[in-house]
This record gives sequence, C-alpha cells and structure tokens, in this order.
Amino acid sequence: MTHKLYAAPLSLYSGKARAYLDWKGIDYEEILSSGAVYKDIIIPKVGRPVIPVLDTDDGQTIQDTTCIIDHFEATIAGPSVYPDTPKQRLTALLLETYGDEWLVIPAMHYRWNYNEEWVYGEFGATAAPDASKQEQLAIGRERGASFKGFCPILGINPQTIPAIEASYEALLADLDAHFAVHDYLLGSRPSIGDYGLIGPLYAHLYRDPASGEIMKRLAPRVAAWVERMVDVKAPLSGEFLPDDEVPQTLMPVLERMMGEQMPFLQTSADMLAVWSAANPDAELPRAVGMAAFTVEGIEGQRIAPPFSLWMLQRALEYYRQLEEADKSVADEFLSTINGALVFRNFAMERPLAFENFKLGLR
Repeated sequence: MTHKLYAAPLSLYSGKARAYLDWKGIDYEEILSSGAVYKDIIIPKVGRPVIPVLDTDDGQTIQDTTCIIDHFEATIAGPSVYPDTPKQRLTALLLETYGDEWLVIPAMHYRWNYNEEWVYGEFGATAAPDASKQEQLAIGRERGASFKGFCPILGINPQTIPAIEASYEALLADLDAHFAVHDYLLGSRPSIGDYGLIGPLYAHLYRDPASGEIMKRLAPRVAAWVERMVDVKAPLSGEFLPDDEVPQTLMPVLERMMGEQMPFLQTSADMLAVWSAANPDAELPRAVGMAAFTVEGIEGQRIAPPFSLWMLQRALEYYRQLEEADKSVADEFLSTINGALVFRNFAMERPLAFENFKLGLR
C-alpha cells in the first residue's frame, strides 16, 4: 500500500502538500477530490469537506498540510525543511504563517476578480471529472459560488482591492529581487517558509491564467521559483545558507508581514480571549468575529480565525523556548525588523491544539 493524497490542482493547500511530498521523495498516489471522494472518503474520515487529506501506507489519516509535513519530517530520514539555527528557523516559521494565512487575501482576490469564469470550469472538472464541459461549468458555478462568497469576509471589497493589489505587487517585486540571488528563501534548499508561500503563489496566483500572466510579467523570477517548487528535479537536495544567514533581501518581506498581518493577529488573539472567557466549554468556531486590518494605509474588516493563531503559535513557541544564547541571537535579529516588536510581545492567553482534525484550546 502506498500513501494516498486526496487533493485537487486548483486547491491552495494541496499545492503546498504536493510540492513537499515531491521534494521529500515520498511515494504517493494523488486522488482527485471529486464529489464522490468527498462523500465516500473525506467526510467519513475527517468530518468535513476539506483537502488535502493524506492516508498513510500504515493506515493513518492526516489532515492539514503542516501536519502532513511534520509527519514525514518525523518519520523519514534525510534533509529537513526546518533549519536548525535560530534566525533561519524563526524566519521560515514566520513566512509559513504569512503564506498560509495572509496571502490567501490576494490569492482569493485575483482568483475571483480576474479568473472567475475559468475557475468555474476547474471546480466542475474537479467535482465531476467524467461530465461534459457544459455540465462541468454548471456544476462549477454552483460549487464555486460559496468560495467566491468568502471574498467579502476575507476583507476583499472595492475599498480594499487597490491596497491589496499594491501590496501584492510590492511583495512580488521584493521576492523577485530575492530570487535573483537565491533559489529558495534561505539558500539552495526549500524551507517550511517556502512551502507556506507556495500554496497561494502556485495554485491561485501562478496557475490561474490571468494571475499567472501578472506574475510572469511583473516577477519572472518568482514564477521561476514556483516552477522549481512544483516541478522537483532533485529531491532531498540543497543546503541552507551557512552561519544562520537570513538574506537582507528577505527583510522587506518580513517587514510587510509584521506591518500587515501581525497587528491583525494580535487583535484576533484578544478577540479569542474574550470569546473563550464567554464560552468556556464550547467548540471553537471558524472565526471569533470580524477584526480590523490595514494594508497600504487602507483599513478593512475580515474574519478573525483562530487557526491563524495556531499557525503563529508554532513560531512563538519556538522563539520562546530557545536557550539563552540562541534567544539572544533571535532577539538581535528581530530588533532589525521594523514592526517585529508586536511579535516579540505577542499576547495569547490560551494556547491552541490541533488534534483529531479539530482546533481547540489546550
């Protein structure tokens, strides 16, 4: 029996899992998450319609890309996507959080405001691969409508769209400058930070045709990095930069994260504390309300999902558990990043745990 990955080409997080499995040299079979697969396999195993889901060759079911990656990092020998040194490890964890949980905003904006008709066909082809093109388009419109409906609650609206596009184009410029020098974020080996970024930057922003044209035109080196990530030529190869170096070319990316995402996450953590005090025995909701955020000086409101805090918690716990010498190195590094004080002083009353396919308070 081989590992089975239930996934889809248009899925943001499927792209992250697939790229990692290919680099790690994992023997797996990808199974398209059609309507029948959701009904007969995914929902009975996981309890809700979500991808990617991985069935291991020894019968375990794993949901969430970070959990899939961490499973193989713990069980398969060889080079790791987690750097050993404090600055690089912290950078990689932060950028995984940024890609996974923040770049979903431009990913969803460009998908639904630049590629809508094309994506309906993709949804239909995934749900009903044997149907006719016309049938797939009708099915896709029905399935895709709910995803398009997420845009307003993600903070995507006529007031914020110009700022979202300006921020994304600036990010592309920063990453393009970085990839002019380095193959990956931290050297010639992909890190967990690269896998955080590849989800949105591949499945939505490269693969969707109108978005892909924008990326290739504005940031051809970012497009080339996407191609390296998803078309793995040499599994388990490459090295992180020596001496715990974090390239200066990544500083604008980290500062963008600290300026845009980190204040929003602190607001979300404050809202979670209020919610958990008022609902001590309740299951965590997908969001604990609508929180303010600011991009390029424009304010908006979007859902405050506890899952984003679980992702950030990985970086926080790594940082706070460092031994004194490494902690000092990390503090000195963070002091050079504008806005990083919000991360260093981050307050989250209750830690979170993701167990049995559910997020909850520890």
